[in-house]
This record gives sequence, structure tokens and C-alpha cells, in this order.
Amino acid sequence: MAITRFAPSPTGYLHIGGLRTALYSYLWAKKTGGEFKLRIEDTDNARNNEDAVRAILEAFEWVGMPSDCEIEYQSKRTDIYKKYIAQLLEEGKAYKCYMSRDELDALRAKQEAAKENPRYDGTWRPEDGKVLPEIPEGVEPVIRIKAPTEGKIEFEDGVKGKMSFDASQVDDFVIARANGMPIYNFVVAIDDHLMGMTDVLRGDDHVSNTPKQIVIYNALGFDVPKFYHMPMINNPSGKKLSKRDGAMDVMQYKEDGYLPEALLNFLVRLGWSNKDQEIFSMDEMLELFDPNNINKSASAYNAEKLLWLNAHYIKNVSNERLAKELEYFDCHLEGHDKKEMLLDLSKERAQTLIELKDAISKIVEVPTSYESKGSKKFVKEGTVEMLENYLALLESNKDSLHLAPDYELITKPFIEENGLKFPQLFQPIRIALTGGTQAPSVYDIMAILGFDEVKTRINNAIAQNFGKE
Repeated sequence: MAITRFAPSPTGYLHIGGLRTALYSYLWAKKTGGEFKLRIEDTDNARNNEDAVRAILEAFEWVGMPSDCEIEYQSKRTDIYKKYIAQLLEEGKAYKCYMSRDELDALRAKQEAAKENPRYDGTWRPEDGKVLPEIPEGVEPVIRIKAPTEGKIEFEDGVKGKMSFDASQVDDFVIARANGMPIYNFVVAIDDHLMGMTDVLRGDDHVSNTPKQIVIYNALGFDVPKFYHMPMINNPSGKKLSKRDGAMDVMQYKEDGYLPEALLNFLVRLGWSNKDQEIFSMDEMLELFDPNNINKSASAYNAEKLLWLNAHYIKNVSNERLAKELEYFDCHLEGHDKKEMLLDLSKERAQTLIELKDAISKIVEVPTSYESKGSKKFVKEGTVEMLENYLALLESNKDSLHLAPDYELITKPFIEENGLKFPQLFQPIRIALTGGTQAPSVYDIMAILGFDEVKTRINNAIAQNFGKE
């Protein structure tokens, strides 16, 4: 049973890299009958943003991945962290360091000049027989942990395999600032232990933090969780993903007309696969996902693939669901007597909900203008007479016109009898009904609008000469 977490800092929006990490954590917890927990890492008061917190929680609600526990806020847990800092000080596993910022900067400059890796030199580290400097006046100390000075810090990574760091790579790092506030690596280790984390899935930009956190786990006698460090999502050129490439606020995808199922399906494949399968329901993700099979190499963002997936889900979710989703875009179909026909027709070409709304609007809204290029191409001498004759035919059969095949049944003989090609009749009708030449089947549009509306729109177009100058 895996207990996992996602722990964003509320300094900005939740982007898709973070959502992928959360998704993988969620899937692994749920697959194993465990728990997925959400923690807000808001100890940096200078950078925290309440709007960002709301946006993060809103994103999780939208994609349907709720926390299995009350959401934890690190800013409310300061007393817990200070208790553990006091414990480490009392046990001699941490100490107060009075080195000033100027002294630290001078030490770093000296080490860099000697082509050494910058690290704290242990000036204030208590050791047997060592005389510490005199405590300077007016300097509030930071708290440093005693890191091992020899040997290796090792762990088995579920993605990268065995990871090994020389102890020399980890100095006596700060665990609490001079103002008493604990720092990131310390509070993460404390929270992950207290929240019962068994598995920590995160981006591989956190690999360098892991040996430091293991030092804290060991100092406090905590069990070390299993780590999975995932490669980043790159743009198609193999570089860091930018806003322009798709690394935008998760909620922007909602604004752009994506369904959450499509986004999650897209993200699960950015770093994990099940042979050549592309479409995954949530149930299938839960059945098949295993973090031990996460790809070791970075994945590439593919906007076309996301659109393709979104189009698939638009076609396959229920019309009731689509109608509900469209309300967000101020498209209300409740009460429309041809709602099912309208959605069945319009969703076939739509890649986003915005495109679906536009396709529906083209049909249900009376044209206020007509495509000039199409009118000049398809409205010729004799077109008006042809349309008037066609309307007369429709009127004489209007009581039997309900579905698209009903219109087709009487239209095909009319085309043959008048020696017409299909575009000669259909394109002028399409322009009259929708204002343009790009629209679905004329039969379907007429069935949705009904004879009276079809007659009104065609007569309006004729009266305005199809917008031709």
C-alpha cells in the first residue's frame, strides 16, 4: 500500500509538469489501495500567493484528483519543525553557526579561486577537543545539521536505479534560518515522515535534495521512503518547456476548451507507456500504471497529440456531459429540441470545446453576414431561381421532413432532374444557412433547423444577394 503526496509551492500557477507528477503519485497510491495527499509548501512568506493556492486547489478539483486527507499547510506547522530542531540540538546532531554572510561569501570566493566545490568548512561544528570561536555579538545563528564526513549516501531510485553520493558532496547544511524558520529540505523530510509517505514521486530536479533529506531522516531515526525521480518534460526541440510550448497554468487548458480526461491521458503518456496504447481511461491508468516503468529519458510535449486526444474524448463522452461543459463557454443547449442531433453533428469536427461551441453557433445563430468569396464563387445566374424551386419542393413535403434522410430522399431526385452537381445546390444553401462554405452536411443542418427556419434563412440570403457587392 503506497502513500504518496504532491507538494507544490504556492508561488505561481500549477503547470502541467506538476500535474503529471501529481497524476503519477495519485495513480500509484490508488492502484495499491493507499492514499494520495496534498500538501502546500508555503513557508516562503515573501513569495507565497493566495491566488496561487486557490488556483492549485481549483486545478485538482477540475481534474478530479482530490486529496485523501485534509490539505496540509506547512506555514501552520512551524511549532512541529521547531520541536525537531530542538531535539537535534539536544542530541548533538545539529548546532548553532554564527558565521556571518560576509564570512560565508569570503569562504566561497576562496574555494572557487582554488577550484574547489563551495561548501561550509565546519568552523562552528562541535567536535571532541575542538575549541570553537568566540560567539560574536549581534549575530543570530543559523542551525546546521551534522552531516556525515565520510562514506557514501545511497538510495535505490525507482526510475534511475542505484544512486550514490560521496559524503563530501553534502556539507553541514542549514536546517533553520537565523530568524528561526526551518528551510525546505528539513520541513519536507519531517512532513513526509509525519504524513506517512512510503513513496515520493517527483521531478529529477530534486535529485540533489535527496541526499540532504536522507541525512535528516537518519539523524531523526525515520524510515527513508522510496524515491522515484522523473525526467522533465521538454519541448519538441528537446529544450526546457516554456509557456509558449504548453507549460502554462493547468486551468488555462480548461479555458482553451480541453477536457480533463484528455489532459490526464496526454500527461500519463509523457514519460510512461503500455506498449503502443494511446487511449487510457482512468480505470485503465489505475490498472496498468507502475512507477517502476517510468521512462528514464525526458519526454517531448506534443500539442498535436493533445488536440487529437481531446477530439477523441469530445466524440466519446456523453452529449449530456458536453452540454454541461459548454455552459462554461456561455453555450446553453438545455431545452433545445434538437440538442442531441446538434451535438452529434458538431462534435465530429471539433478538437476543443471552443471549436464545438463555434460549430454549434454557426448552426443555431442566424447569419449576420455572408462569406464574400464563397458567394461570388457559388451564387451564379440562375441560383436564386433554383433555390426558390427547391424551397417550393420542401414546402410541399414539409410535413414529412424530420430527419436528415428525409431531406436527402427528396433532394437527390431534384438534383438529378435539374442536371445539377451537388455543390451547385448545397454551397449556396450552406452559405444561406450558416454564412459560410465550411459547415457540416446540409441535410443535417436542415433537419436541426426545421423547414420554417431553413426557408427564412434562404429567403434572407436571397434578399441580401448573399452579401455580394
